[in-house]
Amino acid sequence: MPPSIFLPLLRELASTYQAFEVYSAVHIRSLDLTPPQFDIVATLGNTPGMPLKELGEKTLITKGTLTGVVDRLADKGLVRRTASPSDGRSQIVQLTPQGEKLFARVFPAHISHMERVFAQLSPEELAGITAGLHRLREAFAAAHGSDGETP
Repeated sequence: MPPSIFLPLLRELASTYQAFEVYSAVHIRSLDLTPPQFDIVATLGNTPGMPLKELGEKTLITKGTLTGVVDRLADKGLVRRTASPSDGRSQIVQLTPQGEKLFARVFPAHISHMERVFAQLSPEELAGITAGLHRLREAFAAAHGSDGETP
């Protein structure tokens, strides 16, 4: 397949992601959080907590950055680390009661903020975009699995 066929898609995908990030980040900063802090609070909300490794996988924050962000949230009293009952080498990160209150305030506010954009699209458009992105992700995963490279 000649690159000219998929290059416009790559450009649009990158531009869309950048626009999403800018729109989202401005609102998150208005909530007195950084995007990585919000990501951690949102991921831990309504959970009993999770190991640091799992938190990194679910947030897509790199390990080095994740440790610093969790440290800053802990300093603010929003998260705590506890020893894992099943693995002594691992720690569970969970929201504190103050972190739960923050989650209850900022998560719905941010969802409402994001909904303003998605409300401009019909349910059919949203379903089509979702299906297309899902198919694209599957194609990348299949290619990754078949090219002999490791993550």
